[in-house]
Amino acid sequence: MNLSVCMIVKDEQQVLARCLDCVGQFAEEIVIVDTGSKDDTKKIALSYTDKVFDFKWNFDFSAARNYSFSKASCDLVMWLDADDVILPEDIEKINKLKQTKDPADIYMFQYVLTHEHDMTPIFKYARERVFLASKNFKWVDAIHEVIVPSGRVEYVDINIYHEKVKPTPAGRNLKIYRKMIKNKVIFSPRQQFYYARELMFNAFYKSAICQLKKFLKRPDGWVENKVQACIDLSSCYQALGKTDEALESLLKSFVFSTPRSEAMCRIGEIFLQKNCLDEAIFWYKQALASPPNYNSGAFIEKDMHDIIPALQLCLAYYKKGDYENSYKYHLVSKSLNAKHPSVVYNQKFFAKHFEKNDK
Repeated sequence: MNLSVCMIVKDEQQVLARCLDCVGQFAEEIVIVDTGSKDDTKKIALSYTDKVFDFKWNFDFSAARNYSFSKASCDLVMWLDADDVILPEDIEKINKLKQTKDPADIYMFQYVLTHEHDMTPIFKYARERVFLASKNFKWVDAIHEVIVPSGRVEYVDINIYHEKVKPTPAGRNLKIYRKMIKNKVIFSPRQQFYYARELMFNAFYKSAICQLKKFLKRPDGWVENKVQACIDLSSCYQALGKTDEALESLLKSFVFSTPRSEAMCRIGEIFLQKNCLDEAIFWYKQALASPPNYNSGAFIEKDMHDIIPALQLCLAYYKKGDYENSYKYHLVSKSLNAKHPSVVYNQKFFAKHFEKNDK
């Protein structure tokens, strides 16, 4: 099967060629929709494809993405952002995916937002990425746009790395939400969730708390968003110095689904700050024992499933005076990431103060 890659861009001269160099290794067609670039973005795009189109920006990302999809002509359609990067091993997997005789309607890839120096993912989540063109899928939501998965959905072990070189313009997304509010748009549960997150990211913590609480009261929100909303609510309370409310919010996440390491590590941190060491140890052990589910669609903070609880258990046991268990969890953290700065520091500390040698 052949594949079209569709992109919407604006002022991306710093990163576009980097992305298209990857795309050229697996796509039969490249569609670029420019929403008003003032730099050399269009010139760069035209050096890779003749399918470059203008779209008058109307503060609606879905409208722009749907326009890009309308210009595609291949069997499969894939979306990317200009600052996305694909590693050679994942390019090979995409080329192999195109050879399937019985394609799924939607393929979910992993979107990697942060990673180690060796490109090992730290923070990633499953995202709809490739679509069967004949199904005519449509994007929805003006901001934080999405194609709602339906039909036969297949999760594949392919990473797309989001490698930003410049920050999103301050308040850009929040301006779109406020424009929607001015136009009396009724938010879906998902829109309300992401509006609350934008408020949080822009440090409007009290307003974010209000919107997150409203979202959590809705009966129709997606469970993964509700779990994350509890974690975000906790972050807002922590920013306001309200530790008890932060703890309560994290515990509330257990109402919606099985406890997540992302919540349990934060609970452990609160108890560690209170010097409630036994409680901190309990929660960090639970976090360490909970493997991530990369196919859930949740925002997965991998470090909170392994290296962070291991390091914090080392610290908590040391504070208790239990040096044997402290060293035990140092070795656990070392087995997970021997080059982590905290692991390197702890190794020198134990070698100096306890004359331990685990070589």
